[in-house]
Amino acid sequence: MAYYVPVMLNCEGRNCLIIGGGQVAERKVESLLAAGASLHIISPILTERLLQLAESERIRWTRREYADGDLKDAFLVHAATNDVQVNEAIALEADRLGVMVNVASRGESGSFINPAVIRRGRLTLAVSTSGAGPLAAKEICGRLEEQLGEEVETYLEFLYRMRSAVKEQIESPSMRRKILRKIHEIDILQDIQRGSYIPWSPEQIEHWIIHNQEE
Repeated sequence: MAYYVPVMLNCEGRNCLIIGGGQVAERKVESLLAAGASLHIISPILTERLLQLAESERIRWTRREYADGDLKDAFLVHAATNDVQVNEAIALEADRLGVMVNVASRGESGSFINPAVIRRGRLTLAVSTSGAGPLAAKEICGRLEEQLGEEVETYLEFLYRMRSAVKEQIESPSMRRKILRKIHEIDILQDIQRGSYIPWSPEQIEHWIIHNQEE
């Protein structure tokens, strides 16, 4: 069994390539666009949705079949054609160039696979079965999603504001670590769950940071 290392990949402004224009490619496009990728599709045909995106210039479309050399300068690639041999050829070129590649028809041929994902504001949960069962991963995601209340989004937004303020106001690395640990001692989550939480103002955050440095 392949052992996959989970990562959170920053695709903002990076050249991401999808070869294929069907339903599989469409699913890949949506997540990459949400991540701010610079998206290029190579395919002789596109789904209606992908065609709309191309016409609105949200994606770049090269209307032809894959050719060797197409992966040059790509950050990552999705081999999403309906031809297994073409997908394998894409995987080989990606391996030769050191480009990350996902192969829709045979996951083990690529260098990464896509997990099932839950997004709640700043929270991202990814579930993978290492290729054993993508549908099972989606089912597990569904169960987890039922357990996550809306309070998680509010809580993580609070933590983000606090951490940002601490990093901005405290120069000492040791003091910064101390204060960042203290943030998690604040019993905000229960207040959010009870509905009694009121977002802190910048002045309240600054006061809390100063007070906890003095302790």
